[in-house]
Amino acid sequence: MHHLATPKAATFVPGRFNYPGLGLNTKLHTLGSMLDNYRTVLSERYAPSEVRAISRMVLSDVLGWDVVQLETGKERSLDEASMSRSLDALDRLGAGEPLQYVLGHTEFLGARFHVAPGVLIPRPETEEMVHKVIEQGRRFRRIVDVGTGSGCIAISLKSAYPEAEVIGIDVSPEAMEIAQRNGVANKAEVIWRTASIVDLPLPEGCDLVISNPPYIPRSEEQDMAEHVRAHEPSMALFVDDDDPLFFYRIIAEKALVALVPSGQLWFEGHYRTASAVGELLESMGYSTVRVSTDLSGHQRFINATR
Repeated sequence: MHHLATPKAATFVPGRFNYPGLGLNTKLHTLGSMLDNYRTVLSERYAPSEVRAISRMVLSDVLGWDVVQLETGKERSLDEASMSRSLDALDRLGAGEPLQYVLGHTEFLGARFHVAPGVLIPRPETEEMVHKVIEQGRRFRRIVDVGTGSGCIAISLKSAYPEAEVIGIDVSPEAMEIAQRNGVANKAEVIWRTASIVDLPLPEGCDLVISNPPYIPRSEEQDMAEHVRAHEPSMALFVDDDDPLFFYRIIAEKALVALVPSGQLWFEGHYRTASAVGELLESMGYSTVRVSTDLSGHQRFINATR
C-alpha cells in the first residue's frame, strides 16, 4: 500500500455536503454523480490517477460492483443505503483517514487482512521481508513474531509452514483482537499472546524469531505524511531518538536464549540504522549477519543466525 497525499479536512452529513466553494453535486441519484463528487473532493490533493483508483476501490467495495460495472453503470441509481455508505467513506477520506482504514481491509501477500485505527497498516516492505524468509526454502518448526500487529507476518508464515507452531506477540490488546480476527478469517491457527517484549521471555526451541519493531525516530515524526501521524498507532511506529536500537537489542538478547543453534533472527529496520542493527547483532555473537535492501534500494532487512 502506498502513502498517498492527504486531502484537506472536511465534514459530511450523510446526503448533504459541507465543502464550501467546491461546487459539489448535492442531488445524488446515480453512480455518476457520486463519482463526480469523489473526483471534486479528492482532486484537492490527489493526482488524477490516484483519484480514479481510490474512487474505484471504495465504490467497488461499497456497492459490490466490479470495474466494468462501475464504468458502464454511471446512470444507474443508488439506493439510500449505498449513498449513505459512499458519503461516509468520502467524509473519512476527506478528513485524511488512510484508505485502508476506510475500506477496513488491505492485501498482504495475496491474502486479505482486516485493519483498523488500532493497528499499523502492513507495508510492502514487510511483504518483502516475509517473502525473503520463505524463498530460502528452509523449513521452520517454531516461529515467533514479535510485535505482530494485524498478524500479517505470523499468519503468512503459518500459511507457508502449516506444520510449524507460530506464536504472535503484541503489547496492544486492540491489535491482538484484530490479529485473532485475521487468524480466523485466514484459517491460520496461530498462538496469540498479549505481552510486552520487555517483560516476556521468548519461548525456547524457536528456529525463527521475526519482528518489524518500532524504528522511526521521534524526531522524524513531523516529516511523515499527516494521515500516518494522525491515524496510525504511534507506539507501533516510533522510538526515542536517544536509543533507536532499543527494541532490536531487547529482542536480540531474548532470541539468543530462545533460538536453537542455527536458528534465524529477522528484522525489518530503518534505512538509516539498518547497518547499525547488523553491527549490534555481530557484537552480540550472532553469525552470518546480513543487511539487505528493499525494492527501493534502501537498507531495510537484517537477518542473522544464532
